[in-house]
Amino acid sequence: MILFKKLRWKNFLSTGNIFTELDLCSNKTTLVVGENGAGKSTMLDALSFVLFNKPFRKVNKPQLMNSITKKELCVEVEFQVNTANYKIIRGVKPDVFEIYKDGILLNQNAKSKDYQEVLEKQILKINHKSFCQVVVLGSATFQPFMQLPAQARREIIEDLLDLQIFTSMNALLKEKITSNSDNLNKCQSDKRVAETQLEMLKQHEVSIQSNNEKQIEDKQSKIDATIELIDKTNNEIAEIIATGRALKEKLSDQDTMKDKLTKLEKFRIQLKSKIDNAQKTIGFFHDHDNCPTCKQGIDHEFKEQTIQNKTSQITEIEEGLNKLESERKKVLEKLDEYSKINNELHDYNLQLSQLNTKISGWNENIKNWKDEIASIRDDNSQSNVEKITDIETSLKTLEKVFNELHEEKTVLAAAGVILKDGGIKAKIIKQYVPIINKLINKYLSAMDFFVQFDLNEQFEETIKSRFRDAFSYASFSEGEKMRINLAILFTWRALAKLRNSINTNLLIMDEVFDSSLDSNGTEEFLKILQSLTTDTNTFIISHKQDQLYDKFEKVIKFEKHKNFSKMV
Repeated sequence: MILFKKLRWKNFLSTGNIFTELDLCSNKTTLVVGENGAGKSTMLDALSFVLFNKPFRKVNKPQLMNSITKKELCVEVEFQVNTANYKIIRGVKPDVFEIYKDGILLNQNAKSKDYQEVLEKQILKINHKSFCQVVVLGSATFQPFMQLPAQARREIIEDLLDLQIFTSMNALLKEKITSNSDNLNKCQSDKRVAETQLEMLKQHEVSIQSNNEKQIEDKQSKIDATIELIDKTNNEIAEIIATGRALKEKLSDQDTMKDKLTKLEKFRIQLKSKIDNAQKTIGFFHDHDNCPTCKQGIDHEFKEQTIQNKTSQITEIEEGLNKLESERKKVLEKLDEYSKINNELHDYNLQLSQLNTKISGWNENIKNWKDEIASIRDDNSQSNVEKITDIETSLKTLEKVFNELHEEKTVLAAAGVILKDGGIKAKIIKQYVPIINKLINKYLSAMDFFVQFDLNEQFEETIKSRFRDAFSYASFSEGEKMRINLAILFTWRALAKLRNSINTNLLIMDEVFDSSLDSNGTEEFLKILQSLTTDTNTFIISHKQDQLYDKFEKVIKFEKHKNFSKMV
């Protein structure tokens, strides 16, 4: 239960810079009177402003500030919830919004909007709309329950019966359903993409496999052809080597011939030297009769004998030289033959080197082709297989997630059936509709308004007279409508107390029966108030002070003094 204790305000509407304080729990019934514009309804706006940051009446929020002081608007309220004592302070210029629990300021790190939600949802557990249906009733702005649209009626009943949790759950459920639907669509899309990728990759794999096999086949064909070419070339090399070996055997005495030629050249030079010397000697004796050294005459016979001997020696040497030339010519011919063989052998060696170079190149080609084949097989067996495996694993995961999301969708759909208006809330409301109708008719009877008033589960009314004539709410007079409105108001308070949802000690009525209730209705209404006084502090704002003065425990009067409202 919310036990409102004190309300104070200053610089609020026509109130000045001194706090006006109202004790909300000392008297069971309090009459609030005053002239028009004296400020008696200010308490409604002050209480609504401090709790919900909005006035009760249709007053623009900037107009709440006193037009003379223009600063330091402040409203404070103290109340108790169970054993905890709360104090709310809200002000403008400077802006203030503070919540104290047992004298300790609650954390203000949150935004003002979130701070307000803490106050409404966790502490008061009542919103402004329900507050204006159960706690305060003002003739200026109050919209009776029967004049509310069906959805607004439902919200009031759900608030009274603590069914907001199902509304909140339904809102969260809708978010979950939306999220589930989005995730399901995304998962389904991801599955289709993965399946398409897998199919394309498999087709590509087949294409690559076929292409790779063709490449491998082409390269193997080149390898085989090159091996045949190498074998054929090796045979040519073998023939060349054999021919070269035979040629080398023909050159077995080449060095001997070269040595022999050298010796023959040496003998040839020696022989020519001897011929030259003999000819010089013959020439000397032909040209000289006397010795050039001693000037003695040379013996003619010695001279002839010497010339004859030398001539004979030259003849012998020339014969030997001719034989030597003949032998030298044979040696030269043999060496010339050896030179041809060497040239031929050189050509064979060059050809052999060229063939070996070709074989080396072909072997390098074979090695490269084999490496390429191995690389193709590795690429084929690793990269594509790994990609396919990854996508298949991803598909299994997506399939699992999809199944889980589909199961979640089924569960959420079932929860949606339970949480929609025709579900669990309708069943709970159905249990309370007879109680609501019984209470409404009880209060109508107490105000001598004898009709059978029934609300159905869609909160549509059926009103019948004693003679079972059917009426609608709109067909009644304003006084009769007010009796219905009051009966519903008291019913909501009784239901709130029964449910302990919006149970409070405070009831404020602003001129609710000044014009609509006749004297008889007023008397019956006051009787009902007396029955509420056991745990309710009721404030009645009225112009009928002469008729009501002696009906209340306490009377508060507001009046204007120098343009400022004050309580006397």
